[in-house]
Amino acid sequence: MTEPVARTPDGPAPVARRGAVRRLAAPLGVLTAVLAAFAYVGAVDPNEAGHYPVCPLLRLTGLSCPACGGLRSAHAVAHGDLGAALGANALAVLGYLAFAVFWALWLVRAGRGLPAAGPRPRPVHWWLIGGVVLLFTVARNLPVGSALAP
Repeated sequence: MTEPVARTPDGPAPVARRGAVRRLAAPLGVLTAVLAAFAYVGAVDPNEAGHYPVCPLLRLTGLSCPACGGLRSAHAVAHGDLGAALGANALAVLGYLAFAVFWALWLVRAGRGLPAAGPRPRPVHWWLIGGVVLLFTVARNLPVGSALAP
């Protein structure tokens, strides 16, 4: 049994083109959502009070969580100010960079028709990431790491 052929105004659509569009739909959809989020944060300034909720940990304890300053960091990235972004939350900037790298790999793999999942992180990688986040959180709340505070 043959697969039905899609029609375009010029005739049948190439099968490879339809497959490529289908394979790239998920990575491009995720990119669209991320860009929309950054556009919103870029347009609605988190430095002005009342636009976003306050971090509950910061409000209750006075301690900065690892995400504190993340919206200000995203706002600075949206405006092309990498220095301010790093000052607001350096870990978030590293997260944005990691997302960009993994998203680009996903896009290339999808374009080539390969499975979306590349090498899978092992438990040691997750422990390492958790350790970095914990060290960042502790350091930014100590006088020695005040440069990391939002």
